[in-house]
Amino acid sequence: MSSAQDPFYIVREEIQESIDKLQSNFHRWEQTASNTGEYVHLTKELLTSCESIEWQVDELEKTISVASRDPSYYGLDEVELSRRRNWTGSAHKQVGTVKRAIEKGKSNVATSKYQDTSRTNHYSAQDNDDFISSESDRQLLLMRQQDEELDELSESVQRIGGVGLTIHEELSGQERILNDLSLEMETTSNRLDFVQKRVAMVMKKAGIKGQIMLIVFLVVLFIILFVLVFLT
Repeated sequence: MSSAQDPFYIVREEIQESIDKLQSNFHRWEQTASNTGEYVHLTKELLTSCESIEWQVDELEKTISVASRDPSYYGLDEVELSRRRNWTGSAHKQVGTVKRAIEKGKSNVATSKYQDTSRTNHYSAQDNDDFISSESDRQLLLMRQQDEELDELSESVQRIGGVGLTIHEELSGQERILNDLSLEMETTSNRLDFVQKRVAMVMKKAGIKGQIMLIVFLVVLFIILFVLVFLT
C-alpha cells in the first residue's frame, strides 16, 4: 500500500498540521504580554490543543501496536514500524515541550500575582475586562459573519426560487401548447374521418360510372387550381 493510501500517513499528516498550528500559536503566545485577555485565551486554547493532539497520537500508537503483532498481514516490516514509532515519539516530544512551557508560564504568572497582591488585583480586573471585551468583540464578529452568510444564503434561495418559477412557467406554457396542438389534431382527425366517410358514401351511391366522373372532375379541378396558382 502506498503512503498516499495508507491510513497511518493520512492521519499523521492531519496530526502534523495540528502540531504546526500549535507551534505557531505557541510562538504567538510567547510574544503576548501575560497581563492581557489574549494571553489568557491563548493559554486555554494551547492547553486544549495539546490534550487533543496527545490523544490522537495515543490512538495512532495503538494502531502501531496492533500492526506490530502481525506486520506481514498489514504489509509492514520492522523498519516501517520503527519509523512510525519514531514519528509518534517525536510528536509526543514536541507537544510535551509546548505543554510544559505553557504550564511553567502559568505558574510564573501565578507566583508574580501572589507576590504583589494589590498590583495583581488591579491587573486581574484589567485582564478580565480585556478578556470580556475580547470575547464580546469575537461574539460580535461571529454574529456579523453569520448575518452575512444568512444574507448570502437568502439571496441564493431567492435566485433558485426565481429560476424554479421561470422553469415552472415555461413548462406550463409548453403544456398549454401541447394541449392546444393535441386538441387541434383531434379536431382535424375528426374532420378527416367525417370527410372520408362522406366521400365513401358518395362513391358508394354513385356507382362505378359516377366514381369515374367524380375522379375526372377532381383531376380537372386540380389542373385548374394548379394553373391559377402557379401559372398566373
